[in-house]
Amino acid sequence: MAVKTRSSLIEKAERVKEIKALLSKYRVLGVASLHKVRAQQLQEIRGKLKDVAYLKVYKNSLVKRALKEIKDAPSLEKIFEYMQGSNVYIFTNYNPFKLRTLLEKSRVRVPAKAGDVATEDIVVPAGNTGLPPGPIISQLNAVGIPTRIESGSVWVAKDTVVAKKGEVINESLAAALSKLGIKPIELGLTLKAVYDDGTVLSESDLKLDLEEYKKNICEAYLEALNLAVNAAYPMPEAIVLLINKAVIEARNLAFNAGVFMPEVLPTLLLRAHLEASALEAKVRERCPSW
Repeated sequence: MAVKTRSSLIEKAERVKEIKALLSKYRVLGVASLHKVRAQQLQEIRGKLKDVAYLKVYKNSLVKRALKEIKDAPSLEKIFEYMQGSNVYIFTNYNPFKLRTLLEKSRVRVPAKAGDVATEDIVVPAGNTGLPPGPIISQLNAVGIPTRIESGSVWVAKDTVVAKKGEVINESLAAALSKLGIKPIELGLTLKAVYDDGTVLSESDLKLDLEEYKKNICEAYLEALNLAVNAAYPMPEAIVLLINKAVIEARNLAFNAGVFMPEVLPTLLLRAHLEASALEAKVRERCPSW
C-alpha cells in the first residue's frame, strides 16, 4: 500500500512538473469543458489545432498546484473558479479571441444518441431516403416523419421538424436519424476562460460579434475622417479630400469674386453671357421697338 501511495505521489509530481514546463513555454492557458465531448471528437479537435495549441486533459488539482508554484498573482483565484468538472487544458501563444473563434470553427456534427439534447431544431428534409420499403417506414412514422413509397424507395413526404432546440432526443428518434444518415448534434469544446499573462478572460469576455465589430470600426473610421476633413487636419487618409475641398472652395471664391483665373474663366464667361441675355430680354420687353 505504501509503495502504491509513493508511486502515485511520484506520478503526480511528474505531472505537475510537466504542467509547469508547459506554462513556461506558453503564455495563454485555456480551460475548456469536456461535457458531452466524445473521445473521437476531442482527437479531431486536437488535430485541427495542432499548429496553434497543445491540448491535454489533467486533473484540476494538479493544474492549480502547478499554477501556484510558478505564478503569484491575485488573478489566479479567478481562473480557479472555472476549474470545475471535467476539463481539457489548452496551452498556446495564440490570441485568446482568435482561439475561441478557432474552437467554434472546429465544432463537428455527430449522430444523435438517446439522451442527447438538440443543439438546434432538427429538420428531416423531404426527399428520397435511398432506403427500400420495410420496417424503416414504421420507424419513421413512429417519430412523426411522413413517408411515401416511390420508385421502390422510401421518401420523406415533406420537411419535418422532429425535435426543437433544447429537447431531449429519445432512443427511437436517435435510431431513425441514424438510419437517415442525419448528424444533428454539434459537439465541440466550450472555452470557459483563459489565463493570459496575468489576465483572466471569461467565456462572455471572449465572445465577439465580428460583424458588429466590423460595423463599429467602419463607423468610427468614417466619423474620424469626417472630423479630420472638417477640422482641416492633414492626415494621410484625409489629404486627398482636403485638397479637393480646397480646390472647390477656391473655385467658388474666384467665381463669386469674378477673378479671371483659368480654372473659372469659362464659367465666368457663361455667367456673363446668361446675364447679358437676361438683360437683353428685359430691355426688349420694355422697349419693343428697340
